[in-house]
Amino acid sequence: MNLVSKLKIFILSFILIISFNSLASSKVSVNSCNRTVSFDSSPQRAISNDVNLTEMMLVLGLSEKMVGYTGISGWKTLDEEMRLGVKQLPELSPKYPTKEVLVGADADFFFAGWNYGMKVGGEVTPETLKPFGINVYELTESCIHIMSKKKASMDDMYNDLLNLGLIFQIENRAKKIVDAYRTDLNNFTQKLEPIAAKKVFVYDSGEDTPFTAGRYAMPTALIEAAGGINIMDDFQKSWGTVTWEEVIDRNPEIVVIVNYGKVTAEQKRKFMMSNPAFANIDAVKNDRFVTLEYVEATPGPRNIKAIKKLAKAFRQ
Repeated sequence: MNLVSKLKIFILSFILIISFNSLASSKVSVNSCNRTVSFDSSPQRAISNDVNLTEMMLVLGLSEKMVGYTGISGWKTLDEEMRLGVKQLPELSPKYPTKEVLVGADADFFFAGWNYGMKVGGEVTPETLKPFGINVYELTESCIHIMSKKKASMDDMYNDLLNLGLIFQIENRAKKIVDAYRTDLNNFTQKLEPIAAKKVFVYDSGEDTPFTAGRYAMPTALIEAAGGINIMDDFQKSWGTVTWEEVIDRNPEIVVIVNYGKVTAEQKRKFMMSNPAFANIDAVKNDRFVTLEYVEATPGPRNIKAIKKLAKAFRQ
């Protein structure tokens, strides 16, 4: 074999090694609730469910990797910031998507959560989508529906952004965003005036029985960061229904109203203010209500803004 032939073989071998290493390095695995999800390459046809999950995708600059979103207009509204972010994307389903919707869009990735686009035992789950080549990453906050997890914290949201960064191979971008959030929050909380922890009730919806945030829901983390305590901190769920008797007995000093849907925050406030059963609740007696938009109260990029809003309200 002459020198030229040997050189060609060497170059070809080198190219193959580089190509193999490049292919191997593109494979990533992340923890998604109680599963390990592996990706041979970055998703190219992603779909997100709900406003907060969609906004996570947008803040990471992933709109060009998306073919649409689901689960917004059926319950929520898009503010101007969100409308600009998704203007080039179709809403594939106003509420939870069916399997046919996701398969029909030729999706290769679904960012959703339990009770954020998926139901335990429902039609759309990681298992039902796997045969169609659709990988699912589950919102960390929602994992409590299928496994044990720690109390809600800001790390739940940070974890999702960092994992999305790994999945879409934009780790540095995701890390910079999360580091900026951590720094912003740390600087803000260090300057806060110390106060006795305010007792807070989260009023999401419902008149006969209130739907609220428990120990594993993001508002618990937001309230604590702002200098309060969720009176339903011992409610061993993320979001769920309690009784008004429990709320009255625990006597919140402040009510945080989650604003979305057909019943406005002001209508919820008026319901509590006008109901004689609530007359002795401190928050009602002193008319102390603060409103969080749904996209602020659920895990997502606006959580830092929500903490700042709560911290100001707790100190007024």
